[in-house]
Amino acid sequence: MRRLYIGGLNHTVTQKDLKDRFGKFGEVLDVELRTRKDEEGIPYKTFAYININISEADLKKCMTVLNKSKWKGGTLQIEAAKESFLHRFILLLNFTS
Repeated sequence: MRRLYIGGLNHTVTQKDLKDRFGKFGEVLDVELRTRKDEEGIPYKTFAYININISEADLKKCMTVLNKSKWKGGTLQIEAAKESFLHRFILLLNFTS
């Protein structure tokens, strides 16, 4: 399983849109869609994290086809997600239990 960061999304993109788009390359297990808004509630940044079962070959294909491509009014930026502190902490707890 891989966890990918997807940036450059238009604020109208849905979890289903992302599952459909990335499902062509692997099995999308989970989508976390986040939108940051300014003090007036206007969206200014939308990004997502997806967990996907994907082979190395399909990951390379996905990156080649989708990274920096125009989609639904945005330009996709795809990279391996950086591990969060919380994720590392949970792994450590599971390892030491």
